[in-house]
Amino acid sequence: MTSTATAPPETASAPPEAPPAPRPRRHLPALLVVPAVVLLVAALGYPVGWQVVTSFQHFGMMQQFGQPPEWVGLANYTALLSDPNLWVIVGRSLAFCLVCALLTVAIGLALALLMGAVGRVGRLTLQVALLLAWAMPVVASMTVWTWIVNWRNGLLNWALDRVGVDAQGHNWLVEPLSFFVVAAVIVVWMSVPFVALSIYAGLTQLSPEVLEAAEIDGAGGWKRLRLIILPLVAPVISIVLLLQLIWDLRVFTQIKLLQDAGGVANETHLLGTYIYQLGTGAGDFGMASAVSILMLLLTVAVSWYYVRSLMKEES
Repeated sequence: MTSTATAPPETASAPPEAPPAPRPRRHLPALLVVPAVVLLVAALGYPVGWQVVTSFQHFGMMQQFGQPPEWVGLANYTALLSDPNLWVIVGRSLAFCLVCALLTVAIGLALALLMGAVGRVGRLTLQVALLLAWAMPVVASMTVWTWIVNWRNGLLNWALDRVGVDAQGHNWLVEPLSFFVVAAVIVVWMSVPFVALSIYAGLTQLSPEVLEAAEIDGAGGWKRLRLIILPLVAPVISIVLLLQLIWDLRVFTQIKLLQDAGGVANETHLLGTYIYQLGTGAGDFGMASAVSILMLLLTVAVSWYYVRSLMKEES
């Protein structure tokens, strides 16, 4: 009887061990932010530091020629805070900032909704017009605007005369109220394109199904706008409103060029032009630096509420 040798059963090969999962690099996001922070500190740290130090010094014209500045401590701030003219300028700047920012966001929202409602040709026309207005250099556009409101041969007085309003020879820049109306129109006109295009970009991210469902449920246009569209684009509106508050509080070029075109400087100063007058005009760079620090604190105070709101939404 022959015996057959049985081969030993093959041993099952063990599955290969999975490679260890990579450890999450918790500090990588912070390291990626470091280059941007270094560049920001290098670009802004020295100017802001110089402003802070100079605000505690007497830094006039003699210091421009090498004489060491005199340390005066809080004397510049004491003189400013006891000056009633400063508080008039601060109140005027805050009022101008709030009016221009709110008007800009309201008009920009209306144009964004209009771009979403019209057809392709109308939308492209609006977008090109907004981009052209936004891309125009400030000095070039101010040259056109100062010609429009010129009291001798301006387009505004000419158009009013044609419709029966006697405005020939009326100077719109002499009276402070009409001066700031003109300035507000110019500032809003220059800022609306950015707001309109930003809000329209947010509107394009809305789900059409949500709006269609609301329409099927009987919600009219006003209800859809108030209960659906505005809450969904509220983060975009908050950001552009915050930016407008900051930009309009520190507006300078438009006010200065209108003053040069015929406005009374002492009655139409905002914080930006007041700092320019103290520094470049009067040569008192210590006082100008103190007003600059005050303007920085006002900017932080005005925007703090919106920054906190954005941080809460992010968290």
